Amino acid sequence: MQTPNEIEPRSIKAVVFDLDGTLLDTAPDFVYVLNKLRDEENLPPLDATTIRNTVSDGARALVTLGFGLLESDDGFEPLRLRLLALYTKHLAVKSAPFAGITELLKFIQDQKLSWGIATNKPEVYTTPLLAALDLTPDCVICPDHVENRKPHPESMHLAAKLLHCAPEEIIYVGDHARDIECGREAGCPTIAAAYGYINNHDDIDSWQATHRVSHAQEMIAIIQRYLAKS
Repeated sequence: MQTPNEIEPRSIKAVVFDLDGTLLDTAPDFVYVLNKLRDEENLPPLDATTIRNTVSDGARALVTLGFGLLESDDGFEPLRLRLLALYTKHLAVKSAPFAGITELLKFIQDQKLSWGIATNKPEVYTTPLLAALDLTPDCVICPDHVENRKPHPESMHLAAKLLHCAPEEIIYVGDHARDIECGREAGCPTIAAAYGYINNHDDIDSWQATHRVSHAQEMIAIIQRYLAKS
């Protein structure tokens, strides 16, 4: 894995983020929703940290976590739909940008770089969430917009098209192995967000990200070094 001192000379024109666990801390709303659903099923609440570490894996993983069911089990799909219905009503109550993200976005915009989002979160949830938090990225790519969701690199190829640059001119930031694989396969430099929703069994170094950060503001120095090489 490269360090900032080993950055290759290249022109960077944009920074694209994964959403849940990278740009936004959405876990508090998922904690509420999953435990609300468990309460309706007469089950005790789960520990918030346990839920938090599963958020990046999506609604299906949360149903499996909350109720011990596989997708093929009877009762799985009704629970998933109820979970999503609850989430629709509670998707921006406690969600907020991670510490340092506001400053990072300001820096990106001050440098006249574009920024965007490439997420596996469906558009029906992504759009109202961004609106509620008054975030206006230059592009937003959801599974609805591609034939192949992450880890396939299609999302980053579409981002490059929408942002009028080459994939290798985009830094892609994510908190999951599939994010880094998506960016790497598209030819993007990548940043692993170690502050995100990382499962205990995850080995971040095995993702082969170009960089790794423990706080969002650490990305400013990384971007500056890329810009210095432009």
